[in-house]
Amino acid sequence: MITDVLQAARAGDEPAFDRLVAPHRAELRAHCYRMLGSLHDAEDALQETLLRAWRGLARFEERSSLRSWLYRIATNCCLRLIERRPKRVLPLDYGPAADPHDALAPPLVESVWVEPFPDDALAAPEGMAGPDARYEQREAIELAFVAAMQHLPARQRAILLMREVLGWSAAEAADALETTPAAVNSGLQRARARLDALGIGADHVAEPVTAEQRTVVDRYVTAFVAGDLAAVGQLLAQDVVLEMPPVPAWYRGPDDYVAFLAHVFDRRGTDWQMVPVRSNGQAAVAAYVRESETYRLHSLQVFTVSAGRVAGTMVFTDPATLAMFAVPAELVRTGGTPAGRR
Repeated sequence: MITDVLQAARAGDEPAFDRLVAPHRAELRAHCYRMLGSLHDAEDALQETLLRAWRGLARFEERSSLRSWLYRIATNCCLRLIERRPKRVLPLDYGPAADPHDALAPPLVESVWVEPFPDDALAAPEGMAGPDARYEQREAIELAFVAAMQHLPARQRAILLMREVLGWSAAEAADALETTPAAVNSGLQRARARLDALGIGADHVAEPVTAEQRTVVDRYVTAFVAGDLAAVGQLLAQDVVLEMPPVPAWYRGPDDYVAFLAHVFDRRGTDWQMVPVRSNGQAAVAAYVRESETYRLHSLQVFTVSAGRVAGTMVFTDPATLAMFAVPAELVRTGGTPAGRR
């Protein structure tokens, strides 16, 4: 019984507390990620949430569910963290598209970038959102949605997530944020307007990856590994965007996209291997480039697929980002077939 475990936790039983909060860890982490745009920051916020919950468990009055109480703590931990850290961005936020024939701009290490989120870390329970939710929790992890959230003021982020992902009422959100339902409704209206201006609406958030979308990415991977840039170009949408944080440059359109890949092949060679992964509820691959007798992990590539074409590719190369995914650091040829090695 949860009541027995709760009482034991209140009495100082740490294993009981761990059992009490364990069912909520994954979804709280995902909530913090939506707020913060970073799995690393989300882990920090989650640990602060659990610490505050442990210290404050005696004050939990059970006027709401334990889950709602934890979400309230997590949201306020994120709000405090946002005050102390710079906004996370994507290359698209820096200015116009780059020319693929120009030298590649150096990485901006002083900037803080939106990070991908491994699907394995999500595991959010189904059917837990309230009736007012417009976004499914699993689908609202999409990179475009999370990146757009970073353009909202912190409290608007919290309001939108509470109202439209968790499905809380205005009164519940107001109680959590120590404000009024009228202020919550006003903040929600402003947040919706801002997301609409950014091209993000409830109808924009991607469906779970379909077999057709996976087939498009498989065809892209086959063409890329074969070094067939013409075939790659045929799979791209007319307004496709390629971004590569922490490099601030980005490219729009099939011609510039393919021209940049040609530059990559000139520098890195055409011998690549790719391993399917899942990130942000989207199709993704871990890309490996040939170095001597091994293939070294080069990047995580996350795809947005629309109308049978690749509409966007986000390429992450930062080692700390790659370490978040359960993929080998290199592939070693064994009998002519690449095999993983950490």
